[in-house]
Amino acid sequence: MAWQVVARMIEVLRTNNAVRLNYAVVLLERAGCEPFVADRFMASAEGGISALERRILVPDEQESRAKAALRELDAPPLPEDAPGPWDEDPA
Repeated sequence: MAWQVVARMIEVLRTNNAVRLNYAVVLLERAGCEPFVADRFMASAEGGISALERRILVPDEQESRAKAALRELDAPPLPEDAPGPWDEDPA
């Protein structure tokens, strides 16, 4: 029997907001983390009412990088007139 080393997973976010969950996954992937969404398919068990929170887990060695990336979730929105990357002059 071959043994495998299994990384310990740390919970970095718990939410029942689907938009927040998906945005968090994008932020974590951009930061080079390997997020795993637990309880993603519980909606079928709960009747689609989103009462149960979904959890995002990352390997324990990525915890600090993940928490730093998730700070952007709660960052205040940019003002309407703030320049974005699409406003840069391509020249």
